[in-house]
Parts: sequence; C-alpha cells; structure tokens
Amino acid sequence: MKSWPAPFVPAVPGHGDPLRLFDTQSGSVRPVDAGPTARVYVCGITPYDATHLGHAATYVTFDLVVRALRDAGHAVAYVQNVTDVDDPLLERAARDGRDWRELATTEIDLFREDMTALAVLPPDHYVGVVEAMPEIIAAVRGLLERGAAYRLPVPAAEGSGEDVYLDLAATPDFGSVSGWTREQMDAVFADRGGDPDREGKRDRFDPLLWRASRAGEPCWDDAVLGAGRPGWHVECTAIALDRLGGGIDVQGGGSDLVFPHHEMSAVQANALTGDHVFARHYVHQAMVGYHGEKMSKSKGNLVLVSTLRADGVDPMAIRLVLLAHSYRNDWEYTDDLLTAAEARLARWREALSVNAAAAADTTVAEVRAALAADLDTPRAIAAVDAWAERTLAGEWTDPGAPGLVARTLDALLGVRL
Repeated sequence: MKSWPAPFVPAVPGHGDPLRLFDTQSGSVRPVDAGPTARVYVCGITPYDATHLGHAATYVTFDLVVRALRDAGHAVAYVQNVTDVDDPLLERAARDGRDWRELATTEIDLFREDMTALAVLPPDHYVGVVEAMPEIIAAVRGLLERGAAYRLPVPAAEGSGEDVYLDLAATPDFGSVSGWTREQMDAVFADRGGDPDREGKRDRFDPLLWRASRAGEPCWDDAVLGAGRPGWHVECTAIALDRLGGGIDVQGGGSDLVFPHHEMSAVQANALTGDHVFARHYVHQAMVGYHGEKMSKSKGNLVLVSTLRADGVDPMAIRLVLLAHSYRNDWEYTDDLLTAAEARLARWREALSVNAAAAADTTVAEVRAALAADLDTPRAIAAVDAWAERTLAGEWTDPGAPGLVARTLDALLGVRL
C-alpha cells in the first residue's frame, strides 16, 4: 500500500541530543537505546471515518519521534499499519450501504491528504491487513503449532468452522506492558473489541486470532485455519515482526491502545518467537477531548482535520495547536486554541520576514534539547516565541538567523512557514 509524499526536510547545522521518551511499561522516561537504525512501529487507522484531531495528535507525535531520532544521527525504519478489514469498518459500511473496500479506500485517501497537509513524514512501510494476510496467517498457524493457541467451534447459530484464540495461560508475560490489574482490564475489554463472555474461552481475556467465516463477511481461505479473517491484535504482531523483527525500539499509538491492543500484540509476539522483548519502548499519545469527552468516532464529537482545512484553516496552525500540548497529557480542544495558534503562526512569519534577526544558535539548541527531553513541544515552541519577540522588538543582529530558524522549524517541528 502506498503512503503519502515525503516532505523535504532541510538540514540544520549540528545534531540533536539522544532522544529520551516515557516508556509505559517501565513507567519512566528512558533513553531510546537504538542502534544505527532505530525501528519504529506505530498502529495506524481503521479507515471507516475521517481523521480527527485525536488521530492527528498521534501521528504528529510519532512524526516528531522520527525527526528527533534522525536529528540525533539515527537512520529510522518506520512501519505503520492500516486495519483495512475489521468489525467497525464492516459495520459502518453496512450501515451506510457501501462496499467495505470502497469505504476503506476513500478514508485512506483522505487520511493521506490530511497527513500530507500536516507535513507528517510517511512511514517506510504502510501496510494494510489485506495485503499482509499471508504473514498474519503464518503467525496464527505458528501460535497453534507452539501450543499457545486453541480452536473454539463457532456457535451453531452463527455458522460452522472454528475460531482460534490465544491461550493466555501459556503466555506468562501477559500484563507486563500495561501493568493493569484484571479488574482494570475487565472495565474496558469489551468496549475495546474484546469478547470476554464468549462461551468456551479458557480465559475471558484470551484474544481472538482468527475469526471463522460468517455469512456476509469477507474471508480468506487457509488449509489449516479454514476460511476466515484475522482478529485485531495479531495483525500488528505479524506486520511488525515481518517488517522490523523482534525487539523493536519504539511501539507507538494512542493511550487507548495500552490495553488490550499493545498488551496483546506483545504477548502474541513473545509466544511466537520466545523473545520476551517485543518492544523496548511503549510510547503513547494522550487523548484529545471535545465537549467534555474523549474525541472519538463512536461518540461523534469530532473535529476533523479535513473540515478545518476546507474551512480555510492553515494546516500549520492545526499542527501548532497539537504542538502546544505535551503528548503525555490529555487535553480538550476549543476554538480559542486554534485562534491562539493562528496568532502564533502569524508572529513567527512576521519575525522570519526580516532581513536580519535576533541570533538563533541558542534557540536552535533549546528546541533540540526540548524535543530530546521526552518531546517537550510546549518548551520548544516557547523558545521560538522568545526568539520571535526579540526579533520583533528590533534585535536585528544576525542576517542568517531567519533562515536558520525557518530550517529548524521545518526539520525538527515540522512547521513549514
């Protein structure tokens, strides 16, 4: 699957500090201890609706991770999936009377447009579930062969065949990513795609690996598994292992993926490979709210990137709204935040339009240091604000400063002016 065009990233003199990020598993800010090539996997969209600001916050955050790693001297291998067949997509297509493949294609195209407008760096591999079916099937087969999965007959009222579930009793690492209690898990499991009350399951949290064919649902034939389609979590396990191998440096996504998705993705990989380290860092973007609740497709309280763009909002102002908040803290969108971002963008552009400006070497160092310190974007943009204020106050001493600041904003913060 194609991703979207890669924006040009200008060179900035010097290099960034080693990146440190908060790791959900350990509960601490730690260096990303990557080799020459940092391997990053970020969970992508389920394409049944348009990109809202919560999505945009996630992909801008991991865009910054990639930029900071590259600035610190690493090459980056970046993989992102697309869940282009899953229950929410099929349900939305049925509700709207559309073919599920056509709906997915339309929304993926819109997502690409939004990411291009926001100057988000594309992944090196943008992988849909449909195209990754061979490696997903191989992963499920492997789990069965290792005794880490079991078959469960489909309820008679739903058809024939057998579903396949992971046996958590055979996977002692379960719970190590989230650190949650079973009570905490139980509170969200059903709402996040689980089926805790499925009769015959060995553990209520056993995740579905392969769903046997039901009437009217798309399916893929396999000689061992029978006709069916993958469960949600196993797609990321299979795609990550296939494209990046085990022990990836950063596994990323929204904080609502900590459990069950990232927990299950990791425990499945561990059961499949015998390696107890699926990812060295689990990094999660906090939730963006609107009208008092988490912004989500199911609630319908969405601020869509495409709608803002259609209304004439500069995509760089949208990006600045996101950068004004720490990725680790939940926040709520208001129109005032966009107004403030548009004013900031105008001030920066005014400061960059002069022939000489305040010296910028310290500002560049401050931006780099802020990003290296767990993506402290509020601190980074405050450093640029201070430089702009000095310049607009008449501190015009360095003819090279406007160009240096513009390149820094573009390369490190992804703000193109």
